Amino acid sequence: MQTAQDLIHAVAEARRRLLATVANLTPEQAAFKPAPAEWSVLENIEHVVLAEISGVSKIWQAANSFREGAPVFTGEHTNHGLSIDEVVARTWKPKELAPPIATPHIGGPLQYWITYSESCQTVLDRLGTALDGLDLEQVIFPHFLSGPLDAKQRLEFLRFHLDRHRAQILRLFEHECFPGVSRKSSASAVSP
Repeated sequence: MQTAQDLIHAVAEARRRLLATVANLTPEQAAFKPAPAEWSVLENIEHVVLAEISGVSKIWQAANSFREGAPVFTGEHTNHGLSIDEVVARTWKPKELAPPIATPHIGGPLQYWITYSESCQTVLDRLGTALDGLDLEQVIFPHFLSGPLDAKQRLEFLRFHLDRHRAQILRLFEHECFPGVSRKSSASAVSP
C-alpha cells in the first residue's frame, strides 16, 4: 500500500514534469489562447496552483478533524477503494468547469506561478507529517464533482491534476498559431 510519502513524491514528480514543460516559454507563448474560452499556459499554471491550495487545505482539515474525533465526512464513502483515475472516469464529464476558487483570476507573470507552484511542494511535504499515523482511507473530504475522496485519493488527484494540465499545455504547443514555433518542429521546440 502506498504511504502518504509515496503519494507526495508522485506529486513532486508530476510538478517537476509540468514546470519543466513551461520553464522556458516567452511571455507571448505563456499568454497564447487559441480561443477566448480556452486557457493559456499561464492560466493553466495559475489554476493548478489555486486548486492545490484548496485541495491541500481540505486534506489537512480532514486530518485534523479526524484526529479530534470529529470527521469532516461521516457518510458512505462511495469511492472507497477506487483509484483517482477510476473515480474521475465515473464522475466527470469530458470537459468540466473549474470551481470559482480555482478559476484563474489573479494574473501575473508565468515565473510568479512557477515559483508559487514550487513553494506548494513545501506545504505538501508538511502535510505528510500531519497525516502520519492516520489511515489515509479514513480521512475524507468530499470533492465538488466526485463526492467523497479520502486522503489517498486526494493526494492521487494532485498528481493526476498536474499531469492532466501538462497534457493540455502540450496540446497548446501543437496549435498552428502557437507563437514562435516552426510547424516543422512543433512541440519539440518548446517542450523539454
